Amino acid sequence: MSDNYANPPAAAAPRNLPTSPAAVSAPAARRSWREALRVYREPASLRMLALGFSAGLPLLLVFGTLSFWLREAGVQRATIGFLSWIGLAYAFKWVWAPLVDRLPIPLLHRRLGRRRSWLLLAQAVVVAGLCGLALSDPRAGLGAVVGCALLVAFGSATQDIALDAFRIESADAERQAALAATYQTGYRLAMIWSGAGVLWLAARAEVPGAGSYQPLAWRFAYLAMAASMAVGIATVLLSREPAPRALPPARNAAEWLHGAVLAPFADFVQRYRWQAVLVLALIATYRISDVVMGIMANPFYVDMGYTKDEVAAVTKVYGVVMTLAGAFVGGVLAMRLGVMRVLMLGAVLSSLSNLLFAWLAGRGHDVGGLVAVIAADNLAAGIASAAFIAYLSGLTNLQYSATQYALFSSMMLLLPKWLAGYSGLAIDAWGYPVFFVGTALLGLPVLVLVAWAARVGRRPAFT
Repeated sequence: MSDNYANPPAAAAPRNLPTSPAAVSAPAARRSWREALRVYREPASLRMLALGFSAGLPLLLVFGTLSFWLREAGVQRATIGFLSWIGLAYAFKWVWAPLVDRLPIPLLHRRLGRRRSWLLLAQAVVVAGLCGLALSDPRAGLGAVVGCALLVAFGSATQDIALDAFRIESADAERQAALAATYQTGYRLAMIWSGAGVLWLAARAEVPGAGSYQPLAWRFAYLAMAASMAVGIATVLLSREPAPRALPPARNAAEWLHGAVLAPFADFVQRYRWQAVLVLALIATYRISDVVMGIMANPFYVDMGYTKDEVAAVTKVYGVVMTLAGAFVGGVLAMRLGVMRVLMLGAVLSSLSNLLFAWLAGRGHDVGGLVAVIAADNLAAGIASAAFIAYLSGLTNLQYSATQYALFSSMMLLLPKWLAGYSGLAIDAWGYPVFFVGTALLGLPVLVLVAWAARVGRRPAFT
């Protein structure tokens, strides 16, 4: 339960993928291993490493880390739960994605191009929001904190939209896997920095004997995070704009709206018919156990007496490593056993790992127990994420890949994030052990949906 609900988005499938298997495999077959690995030293791959860092940095700063800060400041758990609804900005990013994809920004568009101008604007919004959070004090009032957190979430979601398009248009289909790999590496490094790094900075900035809550320490840490966005800003300014993609002409606003938003929906329903309801239900609930429990992770650590350094080392560094290991294991298992089998395995493990936190809640401050539980929980989350990403990617039509994937990945957060808003009330009413058991039980309907989807699925890739 470190930050499993904050998995980085998978790279959208490139729109220009060749349809022939021979066209995909032939170029790679003529290359040596050294030549194949050389792609990671190319400028496009290095740019995606830096931009992945910029994309991953804001996420925990308005969810995981912020909830730690709020709980340390004495904010009630129920309030922290409701504040998790800020994350719905990511769930609704598909609403303004067509604008980011097609609308030029005055002045900036002429100097930077469509993709870089939107990236720079989104990064500036994130920096402004982080600086605002740094200058706020939750004990003085939550209005400024909420407003600045919303600003960060909106800027971060917009950056994700623009970055998907920038990545897809920055290289040919043959290099897209390498770009996705470097992007996710940068994203995970940023999660370590914004998870463990910010807690470490805040702990180092505390004045001995000045009390358990020191707002100036958090101010220093969040200003350092805002400064870290310079990595992405510099990369955007030093990069070249991808070759502009020709957009189909639209005679009026209704035609534009249909092509950008309605057509991807219609295509999905037409291909899956009545099974579309089953697929959407599975997407909407698959990560429900992790997301509902995840928002209360840091308040739990504070209430159990874990220090900033312990939480940083165990949940933010070690936990991320275990998630990556789980993702690797999940990817290998999916290739060997099939996506649906591993999707079921991930759902079972995610629910069972929540029960481990019910056990940990009865032990109080137990670092050894925390290490063991984080290992199991994040390994399970990695396996589940790898299978779920593969499942979502297989559902998309290449003609609408970016839009449909954005819709699917947004939909998976709506119900879980809404329920997560009530997690603080549940803990206040029944305590942590009952809450953790309840989140495990939330995963039971998911098992039924996975089994049903596997039974009626028509796609050979999912058998």
